[in-house]
Amino acid sequence: MKIYNGNFSANALRVRAVALELGLDFETVEINVMGGENKSEDYLSINPNGKVPALEDDGFIIWESRAITTYLAGKRPDAGLYPDDIKQRAIVDQWSYWQTVHLGPAMSKVIFERFFKPKFKMGETNDAEIETGLKDIAQFMPVLEAGLSGKDWIANDLSVADFALASAFVFRKEGDISLNDYPNVGGWIARMESRRSWQDAVAPLVAMMA
Repeated sequence: MKIYNGNFSANALRVRAVALELGLDFETVEINVMGGENKSEDYLSINPNGKVPALEDDGFIIWESRAITTYLAGKRPDAGLYPDDIKQRAIVDQWSYWQTVHLGPAMSKVIFERFFKPKFKMGETNDAEIETGLKDIAQFMPVLEAGLSGKDWIANDLSVADFALASAFVFRKEGDISLNDYPNVGGWIARMESRRSWQDAVAPLVAMMA
């Protein structure tokens, strides 16, 4: 099994983390996006979008990180990362998609302007973008806080949704995004970050940004 990876990518991060959590054997194939390898004919035959990650498993190819993580979870159903019960599965999907559409973009906007732009000299910080992102975070973070009330994990048991959500929080400190008003979220992300699978998956990304 091959994971076509970019260490800078939060989408690839969640795929690596789920694969590690499940104890799956996989080969990491690094795609040099900055060098344009993602636009090569060979890679476009794997992922026509020219993005990472993608997965190849015994001739089967799939892209889009959330589709990949649910596929991986299906290889170890006993781990319960993608439950069989249709209602529980719907809750997992709900939070995975919610991260994609709502909280994830808001967090990314602020982190990009406050951290990535100055670090990589990508131009002037856009205060209006930060203000918009913070406004969205203030709207959506309470939703996650309430969703975690009385629970260790967003769907009661650890699931692919937790990995999807956690990928938005990697550079929260660098982006000066405080969780002081959200103790449930703070406790949850601390639990995620204490897992060996998450630590091993995030290490290459953190090393790149050091």
